[in-house]
Amino acid sequence: MDTLKLASQPVFFEKNRVFRVYTGGKLFSDFFGDNSEDSFYPEEWICSSTKALNEGSTDEFEGLSTVKGTTIHFDELIAEQKELMLGNRNGLDVLVKALDSAIRLPVQAHPDKAFSRVNFNSDFGKAESWLVLGAREGACIYFGFKDGVTPEEFEEAVAKSETDKTAMEKLLNKIPVKPGDVYFIPAKAVHAIGYGCLILEVQEPTDFTIQPERWCGDYRLSDNEMYIGLQKQTALSVFDYSYNLDKVLKECLKTPAIIYENEGCKKECLIGKNDTPCFGVERYVINNGETDCLVGPCVYVVTEGSGALSGDNYEKALKKGDYFFMPHSCNGKYKVKAEGSLTLAVCLPPEV
Repeated sequence: MDTLKLASQPVFFEKNRVFRVYTGGKLFSDFFGDNSEDSFYPEEWICSSTKALNEGSTDEFEGLSTVKGTTIHFDELIAEQKELMLGNRNGLDVLVKALDSAIRLPVQAHPDKAFSRVNFNSDFGKAESWLVLGAREGACIYFGFKDGVTPEEFEEAVAKSETDKTAMEKLLNKIPVKPGDVYFIPAKAVHAIGYGCLILEVQEPTDFTIQPERWCGDYRLSDNEMYIGLQKQTALSVFDYSYNLDKVLKECLKTPAIIYENEGCKKECLIGKNDTPCFGVERYVINNGETDCLVGPCVYVVTEGSGALSGDNYEKALKKGDYFFMPHSCNGKYKVKAEGSLTLAVCLPPEV
């Protein structure tokens, strides 16, 4: 396979469903236009060069995207054609997922960079953002501790979760969500995706999740799945008790900011530099118009509508649920034009 050619045009991928211990995925049927039902494959890892951490997995490539029509994994293409794919970057340094939750996920938090360097020998933590794409009736998230929750109360709830599946969620704020909502989830902030959320998640490129709750639905988590190899007290030290409802609504619920708007196309910032240096999220809302020239390296996801990607003697039809990676070699050479209306999420790696 000619990797030089692959790295010289937009890169599309095979379907990349990843096993998780929670169920979901039914809303993928509308978003991706397939026959998805709820199962233990509720996540699509998009343009992924990151491996999944699943206890007992024998799939050494789990989580890695495969280039459409080939057997080449995305990380292999990057390694073979690094300059064309990434320019002067050492890695893509961002992970994008679509996920659909049929149940509440375990109460959890993710490490920041400093914690990851000490405990995982990694330069990345797991700050993340959520763009709600769809919702079942009653969809919600859990985010931030209720006022007054102490580390001692949290540890008590961890112990109670052995037999009481609601012990930990009682300590968190339950927030209803709807399509279009945008949240930034800082590292160390306690949270749990609730029932019924179809979300586009953009995050640092790790699978580090500390989830000290014994049950995920009817699945019993092992200590390793809860604490990812850490001592319990070390793992629990990740949680930041300053995130209450007031702080979540003031600092983490985001209002899109218009970057520019002209006839037929509006570009918005959803997650910007003031939120995090770890990644960025923008969005094009196109009505019988077209984008400016797309940047690369970058991940793009069509979240609504249809149209076409064109440029450099290339054209490809696009529809809701399609996604692609724009290599550095293609920076400024391609545009997306809508057939009627089209919404395009732009998932940006950190600046170098």
